[in-house]
Amino acid sequence: MAARRTRRMIGSDVSRTTAARAAAIAEQLRYECSILLELYKKRESFSADFSVADGRLVSVPPPSSQLDTRDKLWRLHSALLQCRSLLERAINKEEAELGDGRKADYETQRKKVKDRLSLLLINTGELLKAVDGTAVPTPSLDGLEIDGPTVLFELKLWVYRIYKEVDYWTKTAITTLQALPSVLAKERVMAPRLRSTRSARR
Repeated sequence: MAARRTRRMIGSDVSRTTAARAAAIAEQLRYECSILLELYKKRESFSADFSVADGRLVSVPPPSSQLDTRDKLWRLHSALLQCRSLLERAINKEEAELGDGRKADYETQRKKVKDRLSLLLINTGELLKAVDGTAVPTPSLDGLEIDGPTVLFELKLWVYRIYKEVDYWTKTAITTLQALPSVLAKERVMAPRLRSTRSARR
């Protein structure tokens, strides 16, 4: 019994440490996304106040207060995985259709965002494993529109929307991950109470 309790406490400590690290990575990614968006607008001569209509490219269940910690993390991890798939597709499409072979600030920043997003995915995967105790299954990417348009201007808008999507889910990651340590602490306090209530009922 003591060993099980110790394992739970160690798991919670690992989760809090990983959550803090993942939140820091997300903060850095948010900053790098903002630079990428500015470089892209400058590269494509979009005006400073240019924007696109809202509407998510990523498909995950809607947010809900009923979701437990594991479900919130699963939703976030799934969204970030879809973001990386979209980003990889956008980079390939851009290099094929719009690339000029240069490796300027924009291309360097784009790679930074992709690498940081991959790092964030590794950390959210570790968090899921720590909270759930099992290996993290890979969410399905079925139905995700990754082919992109063929008309040049529409392609440029599509790439911009993908960058905005990564930015949106990075902000969501920051909010979710920063709240996680206090949520885990509450769950740790609530768990013995629930067990003692169940024991009393028996």
